[in-house]
Amino acid sequence: MARKTDRLTVKGIGSLGAGLHADGKGLYLRVEATGARRWVFIFRHHGKRCEMGLGPFSETGLSEARETAASARRQVAAGLNPIIERRRQNAAVAAVMTFGELMDEVVAAKAPEWRNRLSLHQWTRSATVELATLRPHNPAEITTEDVLTVLKPVWIATPETGRRLRGRLEHFLDAAKARGLRRDGDNPARWRGHLSLLLGQRQKLTRGHHAAVPFDRAKDAMAAIRAADGLAARALELTILTAARSNEVIGAYGDEFDLAAGLWTVPAGRMKRARPHRVALSAAALVLLKARIEACGSGPLFPGQRRNTLSNMAMPKVMAAVGWGDFTVHGWRATFRTWAGERTNFPRELAELALSHRVGDDTELAYSRGDGLERRRQLMEAWAQHCQPVTGNVIRIA
Repeated sequence: MARKTDRLTVKGIGSLGAGLHADGKGLYLRVEATGARRWVFIFRHHGKRCEMGLGPFSETGLSEARETAASARRQVAAGLNPIIERRRQNAAVAAVMTFGELMDEVVAAKAPEWRNRLSLHQWTRSATVELATLRPHNPAEITTEDVLTVLKPVWIATPETGRRLRGRLEHFLDAAKARGLRRDGDNPARWRGHLSLLLGQRQKLTRGHHAAVPFDRAKDAMAAIRAADGLAARALELTILTAARSNEVIGAYGDEFDLAAGLWTVPAGRMKRARPHRVALSAAALVLLKARIEACGSGPLFPGQRRNTLSNMAMPKVMAAVGWGDFTVHGWRATFRTWAGERTNFPRELAELALSHRVGDDTELAYSRGDGLERRRQLMEAWAQHCQPVTGNVIRIA
């Protein structure tokens, strides 16, 4: 009598207890005491019992497991060992795919997950520029020494860049293992218990207020910034005039601005609260933006020399170069907020809305559907006038 095949069902698998459960024709589902479930294909090769893993049930469905097992059975029937054949296939793929090609593939696969274009640019830069020396490597041959070679130059100099780069490299190497391009073993970019022992611990950021330019010195600082050349200086000027966060300006594209309406709509993906934010543009901001949009069109508003956007350090470098390096770029938001509270009669809530802060409790928010855009337009015009330097007034702090 022929053995019954296709015994398992998707619905029934969830109630199986620990043990080895047959589906038929060599396909089994192994259920561990912990509840973990994984597929195995059991066959005989030259009289020896062999077991081939087909992946966890969480990643490989019943129909896919049956298809893989059927392919393996055909190899057995041809006198081949499917385990050895899989190794040969993985080795062949590794021989023709470089680490650079793998990274490009991973970035392309992840792109739909990102809510904003800046993430795509940052991951692409890591894959093509920051990890350029690893691109020609065979993924299987990348070692801890290779990882340290790319991380050490940035680990102390720019700690945040080093942290992000290590995380992306770990992800790329995990993907290589998932593709069968690396053997089993620890990821050489893993932090805990590995790189944490080889790289110095990054200094923790001191929690506190960002150093802010006193609002009564805003004209002096703006004069120095406007006298500076370069896109980073213009990006900093726009950041001040709009009271925006650095990443909101750095990642801006020309098609986000409606100059006729005096409006900038920042996509949710670049906002801290993950909601679109409308920014009322002052006359001074519009003058700056008109020149930039004529140059960039709908593309990146402030493109970098080697990538689509400026680096996060570009604006702080301008602050330092013009003699105001004791203060932070983010601190300008505090300058704006303090000025609005102490030198104007605009409501507190209006200034908070301009900063894209949450205003009021849940009940208030439920009944307040507007964002005060027209009144904020008056506020931002007043702020631009406050920052307007006296002609020829370029002052640096020694």
